[in-house]
Amino acid sequence: MTDALWLTPFVLTCLFALWSYSTWPSFDPAAPVFWWYIGLGVVLTISLLWRRRRPLEVFAAVSLISFGQWCAGLEPSPANLAVLIAMYAVAAYRPLRWAVAAGLVAELGLALSFGRIPTEPDFETWASTSVFVVAIWIAGIYANTRRRYLEGLEERAERAERERDQQARLAAAAERARIARELHDVVAHNVSVMIVQADGAGYAIDRDPEQARRAVQAISATGRRALAEMRRMVGVLRADEGGAEDYAPQPGLPELEDLIARVRSSGLPVEMRVAGEPQELPEGEQLTVYRIVQEALTNTLKHGGPGTRASVEMEYGVRELVVRVSDDGRGAAALRRPGGHGLVGMRERAAMFGGRVEAGPRPGGGFEVVAHLPVGESGGSRAA
Repeated sequence: MTDALWLTPFVLTCLFALWSYSTWPSFDPAAPVFWWYIGLGVVLTISLLWRRRRPLEVFAAVSLISFGQWCAGLEPSPANLAVLIAMYAVAAYRPLRWAVAAGLVAELGLALSFGRIPTEPDFETWASTSVFVVAIWIAGIYANTRRRYLEGLEERAERAERERDQQARLAAAAERARIARELHDVVAHNVSVMIVQADGAGYAIDRDPEQARRAVQAISATGRRALAEMRRMVGVLRADEGGAEDYAPQPGLPELEDLIARVRSSGLPVEMRVAGEPQELPEGEQLTVYRIVQEALTNTLKHGGPGTRASVEMEYGVRELVVRVSDDGRGAAALRRPGGHGLVGMRERAAMFGGRVEAGPRPGGGFEVVAHLPVGESGGSRAA
C-alpha cells in the first residue's frame, strides 16, 4: 500500500458525485444528500492520515462513521473504501488478534451494505466482494510478517556486530596484556644486562681500559635495543587511540605549582606547604605525587560543595615523603562518592614505588588523602 492510497476514497467519491450529477437529472447538487457524500469523503480520507501511527483508532473511527452512515439510511459510496484501507493498516502494524477483529468488522460492514441494496444481491456477488476484502486483509498480514522478519534480521545483524566488536575488544585487551608482560620482561632483562656491564666496566676501567670500553659499548647497544623495543610495543598499545600521540614530558614536582594555580582559578582556594628538606625523586615517583595531588583536588572540586577550602602538604623525611591533601567540605558524604576508581588508581600508583595511600573523612569534617612514598635509597631500590 503506497502513501498515496489514502486519497483513493476521496477521489472516487468526487468522481462518483460528478458522475451522478451528470447522469442523473434528478440528482440535485443543491440537495443535502449530495454534500453528505462529499463530506463523508473528506472526513474518512482525512482520518487515514493517522493510519500508521494509530491504526486501531483510525479503523474504529472510519468504521463508526460508516456505521452511522448506514444507520442514517445513506447508500454506500466509494469513500467507504477507507474501511478497507484502515483494516489493512491494522493488519500491517498490529498483532494478529487485532487484525482478525478488524477483518470481521469489515466483513460485517460488507454484509450490512449488501442488506441495504434495494435489489436482492446474489451469493456470487457477495462472495467475490468478500474475496476482495480477504485479499486486502491477507496483504496486510503479509506486510506485517515481512516487516517483523526484516526487523528480526536487522536486530540479529546488530547483535552480531556488537558481539564481533566485543570479541575484538577482548582480543585487543588480551593482546595488550601480553604486550605489557613482554614490555616488562624486555625492560627488566635489558636493564639487568646494562647493570652487569656497568659493574664490569667500573672494575676494569683502571686495569683494562679496552675491556671497559667494550663494556660501555655493550651498554649503549643494549640501551638502544631496549629503547627501540619499548617504542615498538608502546606504539602497538597506543594504536587504538587514534592518531599519533605527542611525546610531551610527563608532569612532576615542578608542575605542582601550575596545577594548584589552575585549581585556584576554578574557584577552590588551595594552600600549599612544604616541610623538610626536598630530595631528588625519580621521574616516575614525581609523576605519582603529581597524579595523587591532581586526583585528590579533582575530587574536592566535584564533591566538596560550596565554600570548601583545600590544602596540600608535602613533608620530606629521611626515608619517606608524606603527601597530605585535605579539605573542609562534605566529609560525611565522602565514603559515598561515586567513581571510586580514583582512589584505586592512587593506591596502585603508590604501590609501584612501595608506598601506600590512606583516604577517608576527617574527624573535624572534610576529606583527607595521605600518601606515604619512600625516598632516597629505599625509594630508588624499590622503583628499580
